Amino acid sequence: MSSSRLRHARTARTTGAVLAAGALLGAATATATPASAAPAAPAAPAPPPAADCSAAYRVEQKLDGGTVWRMCWRYSTDSGLILDKVTYQPPGERAPIRVLNSAKLAQIHVPYDDGNAEYDDLTGAGFGWGLQGLKPGECPGGTITSVKVPDVGKVNGLCTTTRARGHAYRMAADSPGKVWQAQGKDLLVYTVNKVGWYEYISEWRFSSDGMISANVGATGSLSPVDYNATDGRGWPIGKGARDYATSHAHNVFWKLDFGLDGNSKGRVEQFDSKVTPPARDGSPTVKTTRTVVTKELAGDAKNMRWWRVVSQNGKNKDGHARSYEIVPGHTNTYAGRPFTKHDVYFTQARACEQFASNNILDCGRNAPTSVDKWVNGETLTNPAVWVNIGFHHIARDEDQQPMPVHWQGFQLAPRDVTAMNPLTPADLAGQNGAPNLGS
Repeated sequence: MSSSRLRHARTARTTGAVLAAGALLGAATATATPASAAPAAPAAPAPPPAADCSAAYRVEQKLDGGTVWRMCWRYSTDSGLILDKVTYQPPGERAPIRVLNSAKLAQIHVPYDDGNAEYDDLTGAGFGWGLQGLKPGECPGGTITSVKVPDVGKVNGLCTTTRARGHAYRMAADSPGKVWQAQGKDLLVYTVNKVGWYEYISEWRFSSDGMISANVGATGSLSPVDYNATDGRGWPIGKGARDYATSHAHNVFWKLDFGLDGNSKGRVEQFDSKVTPPARDGSPTVKTTRTVVTKELAGDAKNMRWWRVVSQNGKNKDGHARSYEIVPGHTNTYAGRPFTKHDVYFTQARACEQFASNNILDCGRNAPTSVDKWVNGETLTNPAVWVNIGFHHIARDEDQQPMPVHWQGFQLAPRDVTAMNPLTPADLAGQNGAPNLGS
């Protein structure tokens, strides 16, 4: 990334303009060793779910084992791809389960190690206008949808496809030769946006077991005018020790508005586990405590700490509250700015608070413009979730030319959304709670 790279500056823009055109991705069942869904009790067929958006903006995909994901999409010149009204319908559920009201990128903050450059790629560098056209080979087996980008025109830039992910599960029986296993496929929705020399792959994956993965992959090129880090804040690229690529960070933020079971209100809980060393010849013990997060929070990921967002009113068939757990990926927390010092933020949702830094929406006179300032002790009843994953990019010879993709991201793991694995084979469906141990 270059301190002198071309940036698409806009002196006048329609903030939050959302313009899109698209095509329906038809449902297709993955056939690679699918799992059999457990038979449900006889019931009247559920009515088809009401369409949340027109076919031009809708993605719907049936995956291995019968799971169906549905969502709407739109495109913003500031945020890029936005997914709305995301629902998950595993086998045995008569109706779709709403998971997210909205999910999107909320900033890519890029500070340089030498202090000479610092960018907000979404709201300050033309990220949305840099949508790239995709060729069929970049979306194998899928559909490429045309997106209307202001001042640019129509770009064939949205890919929806499926991709193999290996084992969905495997379990060997006590009797010789009997194995339950399934090979899974994910629904993949992605775009590519170019900012200067960098290209960002913004990817969302949806799995048949309810898992959601969000990733940003940085690729493209190291800036050819950026080989000037002779102060020890870079890495030699090319022959000898003449050209040094300046090191920098990519601090990627996502914003999630949960809507579990159709209710934007929810409860946030933090779990911490403490290991106590063994006494004498005993074994270590572990105690896990739950803390309900009642006020806005700037949270730090620690060993054996995690958070979940709990449904206000939805329960699975075991009577347990549905929730989704936030699972951060590997991160380099950047201490240079207050808004990058924490790994997750929970704020009371406000329509004007959309970008983790350099928020360009009007929140009122003298209103703060970064997520850290929005954590001010307000009671948390309608939480917006912000996830921050950092990557410190110290270049290497292999980064040229072109630069291999380096990924950063997180997952949302279903916790008690269904009473059992939604892909449970029929002959294991009776083993809920107490597996059959035989005689």
